[in-house]
Amino acid sequence: MELRLGQGRVTPHIVVVGLGPGDPQLITTETLSEIARIPHRYIRTAQHPSASLVLDALGGASTFDHHYDNAASFDEVYELIVADLVQGATQHGEVLYAVPGSPLVLERTVQLLRTRTDITLRICSAVSFLDEAWRALAIDPVEQHVQLIDGHQFVTAAAGKHGPFLIAHVHANWVLSNVKLSIDDAQDDASVVLLHHLGLPDEKIIETTWSNIDKVIEADHLTCMYVPHLSTSVGEELVRFHELARTLREQCPWDKEQTHHSLVRYLIEETYETVDAISALRIDNPTSDDAFIEELGDLLYQIEFHAAIAEQEGRFTMGDVARTVHDKLVSRHPHVFGDVVVSSVGEVLTNWEDIKSAEKPERVGIFDGVIEGSPALLFAVKVQERAARVGLDWADALGALNKVVEEADEIRQAVAQSDPEATMAEVGDLFFALVNVARHLDIDPESALRGAIHKFRSRVLGVQELSKQRGLEMATLPLDTLDELWESVKAQTLSSVET
Repeated sequence: MELRLGQGRVTPHIVVVGLGPGDPQLITTETLSEIARIPHRYIRTAQHPSASLVLDALGGASTFDHHYDNAASFDEVYELIVADLVQGATQHGEVLYAVPGSPLVLERTVQLLRTRTDITLRICSAVSFLDEAWRALAIDPVEQHVQLIDGHQFVTAAAGKHGPFLIAHVHANWVLSNVKLSIDDAQDDASVVLLHHLGLPDEKIIETTWSNIDKVIEADHLTCMYVPHLSTSVGEELVRFHELARTLREQCPWDKEQTHHSLVRYLIEETYETVDAISALRIDNPTSDDAFIEELGDLLYQIEFHAAIAEQEGRFTMGDVARTVHDKLVSRHPHVFGDVVVSSVGEVLTNWEDIKSAEKPERVGIFDGVIEGSPALLFAVKVQERAARVGLDWADALGALNKVVEEADEIRQAVAQSDPEATMAEVGDLFFALVNVARHLDIDPESALRGAIHKFRSRVLGVQELSKQRGLEMATLPLDTLDELWESVKAQTLSSVET
């Protein structure tokens, strides 16, 4: 222990020991000595074959199993454990902290303790589950280039890699299922070895296939998995796509010349082409997905392109983009990732706006954050929503609809006065009033207008086809004849819909 001279105060000190992979015979004499020497003891979990050596020692020990039962995530569990340990060390001067396996291998609490500046820390070496794994597998991990992966981080930690892997922390079958499902097109017959209760009397070494890893054993905290090789790497397609964006940026003359600003037009174009593909989707026609997949890919490439430029400039990477949106979505969904309870979509949206406001305290004006470059209909919706927050809104859709009638009358007056500027202003007011009606009816005005455009276009084509059938030239027909044809097409359309 370290004594701060002149203050008469002992710096909180924590001694961390490891309980080995399970067999009590593998615990070091140093660990046994520290357990006997230090009276104030903590153990991360009692769910370990060697836990009794700490729990049954004179004076016993406190466990942190209650945090596993009550916390919302493993990260929260580890933070709570560290906080309790520091508090205990502050109270007693020195405490013992026992962890399964080795404190130096995949022990998140020890990693967090190492970052603390308000304590001193001593870590005792211990035998880890790795030694038992290499024995059971009969391999040299250095020669085989085995990569150690945390099962909870498999998707990100193993991205773009093929193995071999030793996957730890697969403590439940749902973890094994998540690992299995992280590869969309893995070979079902890929060889896998499940290692269960290594070094204990009930040790099991089970050779199975990728498709069965979550079916052949009840996994627990003493289970790990060895994967010699994966034919398809985790996230392989996205990794290849990311590398493609880098290669094109570095080697294609056109790509080299582009900037964030020069790519804006393509980002907008690809966005609208994606909207078209969504409009063309047909629930009864799976082939309509093909165009949607293609346009989503084109849109995704625009994002990758911007990230590749930024990465080349040393500003940020695609990883920063993905991490930022991931963390933002987690933060804005406390009803999913936290303890907030909601009973309606309205409450979800209210919480979203409250969290967003807290994230961006600099936005104090009513319209701060509204994007003026948005399409006009969307711009109108956002402005109206912001005004509604401060009470400037119609009570219901009827009030907004009455405003539409009023604005239509004002257009007539402006036209009668032959005032082009006033007419343009009144037409704008009419559009704005119609958006208000749509908003109060919970209708997306952009979608509504697009639907009307598609319907109009379809009926014009119908009039053209009907004219041909009657031997008429559409462009030469008088308005009353066109109106007759229009009503015929409209009636046919309504009839087919009813049928």
